[in-house]
Amino acid sequence: MVVVWFKRDLRVTDHEPLVRAIASGQKILLLYSFEPLWTQDPHYSEMHLNFIKQSLEDLQGQLAPHGTKMLIVDTPILQVLECLQQHQPITQLFSHQETGMKMTYDRDKAVARWCREQGTQWHESVNNGVFRGLKNRLRWKDDWVAFINAPIVRTQMEQGHFYGKEEVDALIEAHFTKVNLHTPHNGALQRGGSTMAVKYLRSFVQDRMAGYNAHYSKPLSSRLHSSRLSPYLAWGNISTRQVCQFVAAQKDKGNKRQLSAFLSRMRWQAHFIQKFEMEGSMEFHSVNKGYHALVKEKRPQLQKAWREGQTGVPMVDAAMRCLTATGFVNFRLRAMLASFFTHLLWQPWQDCTEHLARHFLDFEPGIHFPQLNMQSGETGVNTIRIYNPVKNGKEHDPSGAFVKKWVPELAQIPAAYVHEPWTMPPMEQAFLGFELGKDYPRPIVDLKKMRTFAGDTLYAYKKRPQIKKEGHRIVKKHTLPGRPVWDRHD
Repeated sequence: MVVVWFKRDLRVTDHEPLVRAIASGQKILLLYSFEPLWTQDPHYSEMHLNFIKQSLEDLQGQLAPHGTKMLIVDTPILQVLECLQQHQPITQLFSHQETGMKMTYDRDKAVARWCREQGTQWHESVNNGVFRGLKNRLRWKDDWVAFINAPIVRTQMEQGHFYGKEEVDALIEAHFTKVNLHTPHNGALQRGGSTMAVKYLRSFVQDRMAGYNAHYSKPLSSRLHSSRLSPYLAWGNISTRQVCQFVAAQKDKGNKRQLSAFLSRMRWQAHFIQKFEMEGSMEFHSVNKGYHALVKEKRPQLQKAWREGQTGVPMVDAAMRCLTATGFVNFRLRAMLASFFTHLLWQPWQDCTEHLARHFLDFEPGIHFPQLNMQSGETGVNTIRIYNPVKNGKEHDPSGAFVKKWVPELAQIPAAYVHEPWTMPPMEQAFLGFELGKDYPRPIVDLKKMRTFAGDTLYAYKKRPQIKKEGHRIVKKHTLPGRPVWDRHD
């Protein structure tokens, strides 16, 4: 047999491993595993598993007309392969490369060793224009553009020689535990699957994109006018190439500026994943080694208040509560949450990775860890941005509608005070039946004082010789030729 191993590529369209398996002419088994290796890791949550289950359920529906189904298990992949090997020798294994965390990279190296020992050929395909083994970015942009513009080869499912549904069911009954794909209904979360991905893509391009540039940074309206494709891209319900080619084809139909802005962000997304592919150590440590000397005292109570949306800073609390309920906030709010944690609470960025990842429905390691490095101000090559949550609230949620939706304790507070309720006079508090410190907490830190402290400390660090030396190394490795070292906006 040949096996197509699905990971973060839960689709049948623009799926090179599946196309190559069909072209082999051999009998094909489609495989997915909820491996305990990563399902039990604290970066993942039930929300992610449900999205994947919905994606698999959608896939099973697309496979049914072809008389096949996917083998879905919850067993470590090496055990699965060994079991299948005993049932029928695996001549070839097809999959996409995965830019994942160290645990999945180590797993893949173990799979490679197993394949060599068994005489199984493992064919890994490039995923979304992220290339393995690069030493620098000299050709990356051109190669990425060429990859994205390459024709999408139709997956000729009708030509495939697949394991039948009954054969797959027999394998499960004999060797594995059946995985239940049922998920509870939750209208606050986007539903997984290629079918939904296509619906979101079409509605974005045909309708919602009209307000893209104007609303992208607005906490409430960005929920409608941003593409909302990120979870479908993260779990591979749709490919970057599919999205870019579909969007580019609409340029003659108006909204050219909006389309161009969106396409530039698609390349920005790939840029960060490529960065993580080339330097995965940033999962654990700041990419600039000069910041390894920066030690921040952990304060569990501050971290707990941040996780629970009880910091006493309305925009921060609203963003956190919205995220934990819906799995989505826009980029500006994500950056603000990370900045507040690392700068104004002065906590190590490593302590917020798990909580944010668990609640980002679109958790993508290749974006998550480089962004936390950047937002914490520990790259040495990016502008240090210490987000002012009050200023952001007044500029992007002037009426306080977003805050009042997610922090109902402040629903009756006038707009003049909603972003800084600590400035509201006691008499007005009494008139509204509101008491700061009782009905809503006071800020857990002095925002102005901590902003000054964090800025002074980080800018002093940025002048250190080792950080400057590392900055040159980072620019040489991770950026396009000719770009300046300092104050970059990656």
